Amino acid sequence: MPSLLHIVKENTVPGLRLDRYVSEILRLLSRSQIKARCLNAEINGKPVKLSRTVKQGDILELSWEDTPPQFIIPQDIPLNIVYEDERCVVVNKDQGMVVHPGAGNRQGTLANALYFRRRKHNKGEADGLRPGIVHRLDKETSGLIISAYDDEAHAFLAQQFKDRRVIKKYAAIVHGTPKEKEGRIETFIARDPRDRKRFAVSSAGKTAVTFYKVIKSLQNYSLVTLRPKTGRTHQLRVHLKHMGHPILGDPVYGYADKKFPGAALMLHSKTLAIVLPGETERRVFSSDLPERFTEIITGLGQINGIRNGENR
Repeated sequence: MPSLLHIVKENTVPGLRLDRYVSEILRLLSRSQIKARCLNAEINGKPVKLSRTVKQGDILELSWEDTPPQFIIPQDIPLNIVYEDERCVVVNKDQGMVVHPGAGNRQGTLANALYFRRRKHNKGEADGLRPGIVHRLDKETSGLIISAYDDEAHAFLAQQFKDRRVIKKYAAIVHGTPKEKEGRIETFIARDPRDRKRFAVSSAGKTAVTFYKVIKSLQNYSLVTLRPKTGRTHQLRVHLKHMGHPILGDPVYGYADKKFPGAALMLHSKTLAIVLPGETERRVFSSDLPERFTEIITGLGQINGIRNGENR
């Protein structure tokens, strides 16, 4: 995902909207490309709408998709539905399921399945590009993810993520036990200059904030809950590595484990609290720890009282 950090100079036209500034002054993307490539923007560290006006001295952080979204093939793939109405759906995603189509994954993704359901709800009327997914989970991260069935609902849900009003909690099993049983991790995160597929704590990246709490020490491992305030790519995995307690089974930011050599990534999106379209109060959705968690916990001789990750 390309990105740009830019400071607005003094020759800016007064009252110029951000989207026009991007297309007319920066000449970064055309107005149609801005929409097609899902431009995200922050001004002075805060998420903003593209209608926001810019002024001298504003610090712009822009990111967008490499290419326009691919046409999505609808596929009737079974999903674990936690909640569904006419406007949106909450899915408990299986580990190993890719969220968005990409090279080598044009079919069989969550997007293919959700686009099929969106067409069904809209009686076949859809543009072939938008499965309605509002946020993302890595392929190897399981758990809750929300998607919209119409563009208005999508915008309503997406704005809550931009404004950081959505509460997300994850469960993870990590190596070792953090010295402090709960706390806040705040760093900057950027792409690793040595490997563009990885991210790393950096002095020049974007602010990333994660709250953590140790639920149970399990020999030389810990069951923890994680609540990200920001939503940077690989944020939780990078932050746990930075703490010196990488997530068990993480093939990118962790290390081989002798006790559980075949462990998959022990990261699960467990709780999602968000206001649904047409409502005013947050709904809280939860999912139990998946089998791979209970197998590890049982293997460590611990299970009582922590089967569901202690909803705290």
